[in-house]
Amino acid sequence: MGLLIIFSALMLVLAACGNGDSDKGKASSGDSKEISGSVTAVGSTALQPLVEAAGKQFQSENPKAQINVQGGGSGTGLTQVQQGAVEIGNSDVFAEEKDGVDASKLVDHKVAVVGMAPVANKDVGVDNLTKQQLIDIFTGKVKNWKDVGGKDEKITIINRAEGSGTRATFEKWALDGADTVKAQEQDSSGTVRKIVSETPGAISYLAFSYIDDSIVGLSVDGVKPDEKNVATNDWKIWSYEHMYTNGEPKGVAKEFLKYMTSDSVQNDLVPQLGYQSIKQMKIERDAEGNVKNI
Repeated sequence: MGLLIIFSALMLVLAACGNGDSDKGKASSGDSKEISGSVTAVGSTALQPLVEAAGKQFQSENPKAQINVQGGGSGTGLTQVQQGAVEIGNSDVFAEEKDGVDASKLVDHKVAVVGMAPVANKDVGVDNLTKQQLIDIFTGKVKNWKDVGGKDEKITIINRAEGSGTRATFEKWALDGADTVKAQEQDSSGTVRKIVSETPGAISYLAFSYIDDSIVGLSVDGVKPDEKNVATNDWKIWSYEHMYTNGEPKGVAKEFLKYMTSDSVQNDLVPQLGYQSIKQMKIERDAEGNVKNI
C-alpha cells in the first residue's frame, strides 16, 4: 500500500510538470504575432511598381496579410489618404506642395528616391538638350527637332495629367516652374512610354524605372540621367518617393512601411526596379528645395 501511495504521488508530480511545460509552449507561441489584415496604397504611378513588388514579397512572408496597390497619381493618393479613404497615399512630391492637402495631419515615410528624365522617340536624332532648349520645347517656342540639332521633324509633346507628381517634379526642376503648352495628357507612366515609343517626334518625361530601350532618355546640359548623378544632385530632376499615412500607422500598414525600408527591399528590389535607395543619397532636399549634405 505504501509503495502504491508513493507511486501515485510521483505520477501527480510528473503530470503537473508536464502541464507546466505545455502551458509554457502555448505562451511562447502566443508571443509571435502573426500579421493579418489588409491595407490599400493609392497614388503615384512612378512608385507603383516598387510598392506592388514589395507587397507581393510581404504577402509571401505574411500569408494572412493583403496589400492592395493602385495608381491614379500623387494628387489622388494624397487626397484619399487625407480623407481616410485609404491607409497609404503614395506620392512623388511632398504633401506641402499640393494645394488642398493639410500636410500637418499626414506622416511622411520616404521609401526611395526616383530620378526622372525627359524621354523621346528614338528617331529624333537628339540625346542631349540644354535646359533652355527643354524649356523652349515644353513651352511651345521650339516646335521642330531640327532647331535643337535633331531631324527635320515636328515635336509632339506628351504630358502627364494635372495632379501627377511626376509632372510637378518635372515642371519644377526641369522647366524652372514654367507651364507646359497644352498637349495630350496621360494618367499612366506606362502609357506615356508606349505612346512616345510609337509616335515619331514625341517627347515626354518618365521616372528612370520606366525608361527602357524602346525610347531614349535625354541628357540635360551634358549630364546623364543616372543614379550616380542623382545621389550628388548633379542631376536635379528627382524626387523622394513618399508613402503618407493619416497619423502614425498601425497594424498591417505599420508593418508594411517598416518592410519598405528593410534591407531586402532597399538593397534588392529598389535597384532592381530602377529606383534608388534612400540610404545611398549623399544629399537631402526639403519641400522648399533646400539641399544639405548628409
